[in-house]
Amino acid sequence: VSQTYGALSVLFSAAALAGVAASLWYQARQTQIAQEAARRDAHRELIILALGDPSLLACWEPPQTPMTATRRKQILFTNLIVTNWESDFRLGNLGEAALRDMFDGHFQGEIARAHWVTGGPGWRVSAEFSADPKRRQFVEIADERYSRAVADGSPVAAAEYFEPAP
Repeated sequence: VSQTYGALSVLFSAAALAGVAASLWYQARQTQIAQEAARRDAHRELIILALGDPSLLACWEPPQTPMTATRRKQILFTNLIVTNWESDFRLGNLGEAALRDMFDGHFQGEIARAHWVTGGPGWRVSAEFSADPKRRQFVEIADERYSRAVADGSPVAAAEYFEPAP
């Protein structure tokens, strides 16, 4: 009888150890998510400050191609949108099919395409050096959908998005 209890005790101890290991893994993952959220929030705050004060736009790296301050602000705002999608995709809140569909609509617009022309290389470098395969997959999907949009024809000009107010 004592041998049976000993064997059961070993099984319960192993299950408890596995539970502790799973709990530690989960806590580490949650800490990583919290750190990424804090980094993302800090980046968003910097962009929001620059959007609110055009003199701060010059604090960022110069654009690859000459553009107006208004266009630079539009591209920075577009970057916030794409960064949000990346976070949702990496966290599993946005599936691959939905992401492809979102990029299909996104890259119909002139500003979205300008953003990917100027910002895409940075996204690619970031993905290349990332240990996260979801980040690399995100950029691959964005590149694929951008190429498809370019092949489909010219983008919709930003001036044509809305009808004039009556």
